[in-house]
Amino acid sequence: MSDIPYRYEVSHSAAAIQQGWGALEPGEESADTVSVAGRVMLLRTQGKVAFGELRDSSGTIQLFAQAGATRDYEAFVRLALGDWVGASGPVVRTRRGELSVAVRDWVLLAEARRSFGDKWRGVHDPETRFRQREVDLWANPATRRRLEVRSQVVRAMRERLWQAGFVEVETPILNPVPGGAEARPFVTHHNALGTDLYLRIAPELYLKRLVIGGFEKVFEIGRLFRNEGISPRHNPEFTTVELYWAYADYQDMMALVEALVAGVATDVLGTTALVYQGRDLDLTPPWRRATMAELVEEHTGRAVSVATPRSELAALAAEAGVAVDPSWGPGKLVAELYEKTTEGQLWGPVFVTDYPEEVSPLARPHRAQPGLVERFEAVVAGRELANAFSELTDPEEQRRRFAEQAARRARGDDEAMALDEEYLRAMEYGLPPTAGVGLGIDRLVMLLTDTANIREVIAFPTLRPERPGTAPGPGA
Repeated sequence: MSDIPYRYEVSHSAAAIQQGWGALEPGEESADTVSVAGRVMLLRTQGKVAFGELRDSSGTIQLFAQAGATRDYEAFVRLALGDWVGASGPVVRTRRGELSVAVRDWVLLAEARRSFGDKWRGVHDPETRFRQREVDLWANPATRRRLEVRSQVVRAMRERLWQAGFVEVETPILNPVPGGAEARPFVTHHNALGTDLYLRIAPELYLKRLVIGGFEKVFEIGRLFRNEGISPRHNPEFTTVELYWAYADYQDMMALVEALVAGVATDVLGTTALVYQGRDLDLTPPWRRATMAELVEEHTGRAVSVATPRSELAALAAEAGVAVDPSWGPGKLVAELYEKTTEGQLWGPVFVTDYPEEVSPLARPHRAQPGLVERFEAVVAGRELANAFSELTDPEEQRRRFAEQAARRARGDDEAMALDEEYLRAMEYGLPPTAGVGLGIDRLVMLLTDTANIREVIAFPTLRPERPGTAPGPGA
């Protein structure tokens, strides 16, 4: 490997050659010399002539080598599938009509010491695909496409928020108090400080402190961590865009969310009319708005609300298959009944509004409905895409709700929030009327790429660690 160069000058991608010299006729050779680089995906010889398929991030181009014209032809034909090479020469179209680079000079850039075997033709085993993503990317072009769409989604989201006047910020990932959502945190220990810290479950409280500090529109795109189960919709670490908007309420946020999602879909796919898992899905605004109680009644035929007697709600929940906890009040029972009977049936997109206060400790009380808060979730294809509030601004009421959460935590609920004195102190300086939302980037990419499993849209999803000696190479 001592002859491997430190760099290689690439003049054109495979796609650029296909586009720039597509008009060449069979048997015609251009006067243009190009240099390309990538992996050798196929290689076949016919006497004194060899044909190789070179793949780079843009596509493929044929390499056409000849014994009398290609430097070190004998070594070229001994290349292994998967080797990285750089090749230069004129662009030609062979007599059989294949656009090619007629190799005059070439260099080995990296040797594939593990054989991919027939994996070039597609890897189907999920364990190999998710654990060895570097193999999956070459074997399955659809994987690369999904991750490229993900990058485009993040870019489009960021640019649209910038255009709307939002300032991008960064908040701590290591938190002294787990807050901003009801979830079980990951715990770590900081040796120098001698204290436990938590990987953030949400950036909400820090972002609202920035609003208190005078940032009227802020957002953050980043990773969150929740020590919970893994499923086709859940990964322990995932990406969201979370934003806060001073002087706005949850009605304003609905308009912003539907415009953002539709706009990003248009930016990336050129349309808001999708097909997801075989069903049509139209993201064009305006989206339907309906209260949680209205939707539960539509799907169960029973009118329920936070004013319904608890015993009646508990019976309905148990009938629906919910394991009812004796500590749950009417609000929690309504929310559980909704999740069990209704949420998965909503194709949407729909804004599910007006949640019970009991399950929304950071949201502002509803201005017209006692026991409810001004909160919505955007549900698309049967799953939550975004969660938003008119934010609670009263520090005394926030302290009361934190205390209720802390009491639940003391009783063993490890998803309940802890009391955050730093945030309460910040609120005492005054939080203006504010709307906030968290929107799942992974789930949005799933929708835009027609993907059913969240692991497909994360480059390296969380997996159980391999035991030593149990992971043969893909070519084994």
